[in-house]
Amino acid sequence: MEGIVFVRLRESGQVFSYQAGNTGVKEGDYVVVEHDRGLDYGRVVSPREASGENKAKEQPKKILRRATEADLKQIEDNRVKAKEAFFSCEKKIVERKLDMKMVQAEYSFDRSKIIFYFTADGRVDFRDLVKDLAKVFKARIELRQIGVRDEARLCGGYGSCGRELCCKTFLKDFEPVTIKMAKEEGLPLNPPKISGLCGRLMCCLYYEYETYKVLSKGMPREGEHVTIQQGKGKVIGVNVFKRTATVHMEDGTQVEVKYPPV
Repeated sequence: MEGIVFVRLRESGQVFSYQAGNTGVKEGDYVVVEHDRGLDYGRVVSPREASGENKAKEQPKKILRRATEADLKQIEDNRVKAKEAFFSCEKKIVERKLDMKMVQAEYSFDRSKIIFYFTADGRVDFRDLVKDLAKVFKARIELRQIGVRDEARLCGGYGSCGRELCCKTFLKDFEPVTIKMAKEEGLPLNPPKISGLCGRLMCCLYYEYETYKVLSKGMPREGEHVTIQQGKGKVIGVNVFKRTATVHMEDGTQVEVKYPPV
């Protein structure tokens, strides 16, 4: 790849644009980059994965090199050290009796900065905590408050479909999800059935919405009264993929009606 490429930074999932130069990097490569007053690392992703992400508005910084074996070892070492930092921060939170919950810690590639992600019900005055951590780690400290959806993305897990969470694997840009989207799919409006691990409406409802709208075009809604060749009846089931509707007729019989493809 040459020119501008997209890099997912560290483990946090944020995507930024970078100048590839003559590094010869390709999709999936780990790279060392210039970022935020120091060196950092990330993975080259496709434009599709970067779509809708926070692509840097400033002049793109440079990719310095494709990650070497030594770089990959340092990245792994940083992950180990980040876990140690996580528990140290948790201990300091308990000592200072702060109403916050640690979610994850990350080191920049050159270990010049540590980012601590946490959740809290409201604003937290963590200035003294930052001072404590700076004394322990001798690095720049950033505490970043996140929401429940970001927490699910960072921690990962499996959805009711049995697959790894979309937000953890590919869906990194959180879009607003509404009940209307669940209705479009004909799902029961039961919160536990249409909510993800984060407790919010499932992200898949958003990116499936447009497909369901197209497939539902020209078809009746469940519960709608219709008149078909066999007479009048009530729609009791709709299959948008097969483009069929099951109609309960006034005489008690059921008829499957086929609709032309879109």
